[in-house]
Amino acid sequence: LKGIARRLESCLRTVDTVARLGGDEFAVLLEEFKSSREVIDVADRIHEVLDRPFHISGNEVYSGASIGIVLRTRGYETAEEILRDSDIAMYRTKESGKDRLAFTRRMHEMAVENLRMENELRHGLKHGQLSLHFQPIIVMANSRIEGFEALARWNHPERGPIAPARFIPLAEETGLILPLGEWVLLEALRTLARWRQATPKARELYVAVNISSKQFRQPDLVEFIRHALGQYGVPPPLLRLEITESVLMQDAKGSVEKLAQLKNLGVKLLIDDFGTGYSSLSYLQRFPIDGLKIDRSFISGQGDERENLEIVRTILALARNLELAVVAEGVETAHQHDSLNLLRCRSAQGYLFSRPLAADGAMDMILTSQG
Repeated sequence: LKGIARRLESCLRTVDTVARLGGDEFAVLLEEFKSSREVIDVADRIHEVLDRPFHISGNEVYSGASIGIVLRTRGYETAEEILRDSDIAMYRTKESGKDRLAFTRRMHEMAVENLRMENELRHGLKHGQLSLHFQPIIVMANSRIEGFEALARWNHPERGPIAPARFIPLAEETGLILPLGEWVLLEALRTLARWRQATPKARELYVAVNISSKQFRQPDLVEFIRHALGQYGVPPPLLRLEITESVLMQDAKGSVEKLAQLKNLGVKLLIDDFGTGYSSLSYLQRFPIDGLKIDRSFISGQGDERENLEIVRTILALARNLELAVVAEGVETAHQHDSLNLLRCRSAQGYLFSRPLAADGAMDMILTSQG
């Protein structure tokens, strides 16, 4: 930290100020500059000097920096407001992967909107604004439904339906993904139990639920799932937990242990969005999983079709060698269906078969489609 402070000072003039705010955060106050370009140049110099390694006890230690900038201070009433907005710009810099970003009014509007949305999502969770929709997973050979993936939907009383792509990342960022994830799991099991009681045609169906990174790291996850299965009387093999490979590889060794605990419950474990992450084959063999879900980008993506087909072929061959089940996501056309069939992909889901349905709509599909 002292070395960083010295390097920061080397980039500034005598009229400027640098201060450590706490932790690894520093603030720089530039005075008497003639143009925004001068401020950007200082930020670039700071980034350049902090990119150079530090030599500590004979070792090279690297330290980068994310820089948020407030260029125009007219209109601010307090120093705290300026620091707040530079902080917003800094976090936007981190999210974007860039070196520096200047604060804009749009950033402020987004921060205010995110705060409002967070409060409304918290309220919505408490007051029953969220529901589950269920997308069928189909056996390719005979079009039989083998299960459903449970997907959260939010129907805002004033804004109408809020896209999952909007509220799921917000829930992950704010920690609301934990109560949301627990609610999804309980509601999915409750719905499956209701279907099983209503018709023998649903007795063998499973429900698949996505598990977020924060959920997966919760120490009481296994006990929570054990209790939920017992509460609704659902046989463990009829619950499938989908976890992305990026989540598993955050702590591969810890993931092996957590997956083993979940496996001991009897639930099925699948790696979601397979092919988009960076899991090695050695870890794929060590993870006690039951299947893979091929990411939709390889099925309905806009890349090279032949290249995507070869990737799918390779994944299917790998899965067969490891005796893993495979579900292809995002099947939207008959051509994609036929291609997967030729490759002997057993299961698939996508708009070709059905959009996600409300629980009653899924029940109707079970009654009319199952043999």
